[in-house]
Amino acid sequence: MIQVYVKKQSNYPVKASELKKKLSEFFKKQGIVSDAHVSVALIGEKKMLELSKKYLKDNTLHNVLSFSPDDAKDLSVQQAGFSYPPDGKIDLGEIVICFPVALEEAKKEGKRINTKIEELMLHAALHLLGIHHE
Repeated sequence: MIQVYVKKQSNYPVKASELKKKLSEFFKKQGIVSDAHVSVALIGEKKMLELSKKYLKDNTLHNVLSFSPDDAKDLSVQQAGFSYPPDGKIDLGEIVICFPVALEEAKKEGKRINTKIEELMLHAALHLLGIHHE
């Protein structure tokens, strides 16, 4: 069973249950059916800039970042808001979405915020599986 952990601020109007369902279905379609876990954090601009500076060495405000299990080991729980599940499961990695950037993009694209968050989350999930874009 794939477990999806979603951490978000209470003022971010996103349905965590929908995100969990979408991401779980996505990984199942990719053939990941064993015990596995992935974490998703919805954060603000300040926290995203901190992560960008620390891990990408840039000052870019990204809409989404993904961290492989090896990269995620370096993230502190307090820094990114992740809570780590018990051992014994396959660690798929961590996905960090900047809610304010996603909200702005959703408005420009005429999409619901949940739709935009799902798109970003699935894009990052592809990265966790080693599928990258140019």
